[in-house]
Amino acid sequence: MTETMEKMDANDLKYQSGFGNTFESEALEGALPAGQNNPQECPFGLYAEQLSGTAFTRPRSENTRSWLYRAHPSVQHSEMVPSALGGLGMSKTETKRAYEVDPNQMRWQPRPVPKISEKAITFLEGIEVVGKSGDPTQKHGLAIYNYVANASMVRQSMTNADGDLLIVPQMGAMRVQTEFGIMRVEPNEICVVQRGMRFRVAFEGEENRGYMLEIFSGHFRLPDLGPIGANGLANPWDFQTPVAHYDAEDDSNGSEEWTGYTKFGGRMFEMSQRFSPFNVVAYRGNYVPYKYDLRKFNCMNSVTYDHPDPSIYTVLTCPSSEPGTAVADFVIFPPRWMAMEHTFRPPWFHRNTMTEYMGMIWGEYDAKKGGFVPGGSSLHSCMSPHGPDAATFERFSDPAKVDTTSPAFFDGGLAFMFETTFMLELSDAARTSPHREFTYQQCWADMPASFDPKAKPPASRADNLLAWRASRASNGAKRQKRA
Repeated sequence: MTETMEKMDANDLKYQSGFGNTFESEALEGALPAGQNNPQECPFGLYAEQLSGTAFTRPRSENTRSWLYRAHPSVQHSEMVPSALGGLGMSKTETKRAYEVDPNQMRWQPRPVPKISEKAITFLEGIEVVGKSGDPTQKHGLAIYNYVANASMVRQSMTNADGDLLIVPQMGAMRVQTEFGIMRVEPNEICVVQRGMRFRVAFEGEENRGYMLEIFSGHFRLPDLGPIGANGLANPWDFQTPVAHYDAEDDSNGSEEWTGYTKFGGRMFEMSQRFSPFNVVAYRGNYVPYKYDLRKFNCMNSVTYDHPDPSIYTVLTCPSSEPGTAVADFVIFPPRWMAMEHTFRPPWFHRNTMTEYMGMIWGEYDAKKGGFVPGGSSLHSCMSPHGPDAATFERFSDPAKVDTTSPAFFDGGLAFMFETTFMLELSDAARTSPHREFTYQQCWADMPASFDPKAKPPASRADNLLAWRASRASNGAKRQKRA
């Protein structure tokens, strides 16, 4: 039945582990053809359908595709027509969306979640565009969204022909039904539904909020580890792909229809089907949806001095044609040990060639106390200055208030960043939002002008870390001797 996903116990949802693996799964034993992909007659009268994530002639190491064995071929649907539904894509009443570039530092408070008694809002209805760059018709660029929702999608499916979707729930657990199976995704987890995969979202409660990144270019992959070695950051075996699951209900001769939405070239279309699109009984391949628990991230950090570049916190990346530069990086700032001596430990002041959009899943960000809250977000665009607020700088730059001779464990929050090489064109909704803090720049207004060319650095500080440590040890020995 179509209600099966909502009624299933979370412990009954099963997954296969690995990233980039070629998986096999069947919800009905014997549904996978033996020894070939498209036999003359498939087991149980199923249809064989290939879903290609890359061109046929892409190098084999980068080639992605899956074979789906389904009760109905996907092509069985009505004509696709422009949809009244907007949000993720333009509705039929929109001729053009207004976007503008803006170099200002921006911060937004969380969007409130409407009460379901006031208005039922599904995942698709609650999506709001923050900004975009590039053109999905050229398969180049990306878009950033947030969402609020209080109701599940019922007899609805979504297909995004424009790119991959990375979903970051901040409040409320979701169940994502895909053609490949079902994923339960809660705050502290993410999921990726790749281009062309049909899915629907059901929620376990009525208060749901989160963020979403769409890439028009390529697909997400694990970042190269370089000198880190063979292990670290997001381990491949911690990614989970659902096992095959299909809706047993068949309304092909019934009266109730499914509505299928498709985002294509930035516009929303819809069609109808007389059966559930989630009718895949078995599949094999390496083009699949997946989820990942951010709490399993194997974090790297400095154990001597200085705050490293945030690229060491990259979970997933989508490379551009320029080596070492990303269409998009998904980066997190998780609980971790801070052991850097003689160092300003929070993130430093920065002007970046990349664009940084940040969100807060829970807690506080270590560079800004108070203003950056769970469900909120900030944007620091290409070459726009940013950094710790005045209160954070004042505290962490004072040795009397923060002792950097001892390690400290930061467990105050979980933030993330969508970082891109592109400049974002911002939507009217984002630029004029009632939740935007138009006084955001004031958090740096009280930075003191403390430069004094006549001042001498305190004797206990040394330019050389080793000399500073030796000096500290010597001073400690002298104090111990006097005692």
